[in-house]
Amino acid sequence: MAEKEDAADEPIIIKKYANRRLYNTAKSSYVTLDHLAQMVREGLDFVVNDAKTGEDITRGVLAQIIFEEEAKEGNTMLPANFLRQLIRLYGDTLQGFVPGYLDASMETFAKNQERMREQVRQAFEANPALANFEALARTNMEWFENAMRMFAPFSAGMQKGAPGQVRPGGKDVELDELKEQLATMQQQLNKLVKDG
Repeated sequence: MAEKEDAADEPIIIKKYANRRLYNTAKSSYVTLDHLAQMVREGLDFVVNDAKTGEDITRGVLAQIIFEEEAKEGNTMLPANFLRQLIRLYGDTLQGFVPGYLDASMETFAKNQERMREQVRQAFEANPALANFEALARTNMEWFENAMRMFAPFSAGMQKGAPGQVRPGGKDVELDELKEQLATMQQQLNKLVKDG
């Protein structure tokens, strides 16, 4: 019985063939990138191997999933400024530091996301909880701004006027839009409290 438990803990093997087809060895069926994205959302762990060489190509496939999600209309999550800063870090002496930082940042964000979902649920069950939701939303916005500031020093060393460089002291338009959306949501929540 211990062998079955060990097998359940191991990631699902997905094989990628030369014709770009993906094969789920656990279900003995072909899958698409959308299927793999759904597996990620469900928390299912998988590894993608090149069918011919056996090479682990999971990172490339995950990046391809993100690329396709970003290409969908109205589905973007990665601000252009963030992507530029990330590209600048390739080949930089700090490149080795970035994966660990991003991992930790996303884990923190995921934990806050779950707390925020819980606060929203509670807010609609009992109006007094709206004050807690507001505090959590403010904390998440501060965390996001701090994360963006953390990357800003890396681009400071770039030459002035270099292509794609962010203007010193300039605000990211997308961050401003997020702040506006948060303010609008706050006004709507305040109205709910007054009406309730």
